Amino acid sequence: MKKMKVIAMLTAFALTASLATAQELPRKVSNIEILDLNGKPAKLPHFGEKNLMIFYVDPDRHKQNNDFTLELERTHRAESENIYGFGIMNLKDAPMIPNGMARNMAKKRTEKNGALVLADQERVLSTAWGLGDCNNQFVLLFVSKEGELVFLRKGELSEEDKQAFYDVIDRYK
Repeated sequence: MKKMKVIAMLTAFALTASLATAQELPRKVSNIEILDLNGKPAKLPHFGEKNLMIFYVDPDRHKQNNDFTLELERTHRAESENIYGFGIMNLKDAPMIPNGMARNMAKKRTEKNGALVLADQERVLSTAWGLGDCNNQFVLLFVSKEGELVFLRKGELSEEDKQAFYDVIDRYK
């Protein structure tokens, strides 16, 4: 029984430590290689050249924060020659949607709006950047051109989250 308590305590400590580390910002991140919508290897565009606004989205929850993204589009609040925004589909956490189908749906949408969308089939981004569990979540990220992750929010954005994001955007314009 005592051994089980020790194991449980060590497990809890390890989880707490990894969560604390995963949420410390700012922190350095590196460019990664994932896929474009044609299934070809692609690096993150403009990494180290511009500040990056990244929407890392589980296709199962692509409408989560839809009002927020529409507001960004309508107001052009994040537009700046210093900021490049794009989306990444977290395909590993959407097992019921075939990868090819998700990529084709994204191709059709991007033909209309001109946005760049990449595909992460193996959780490369969330693993490399220590994002933790991103399943069923819209993840909003902002990476400075110095390669620092300076903003991270998951799930439904609160008004406070949106304001914090706008504060970051204004600093990096």
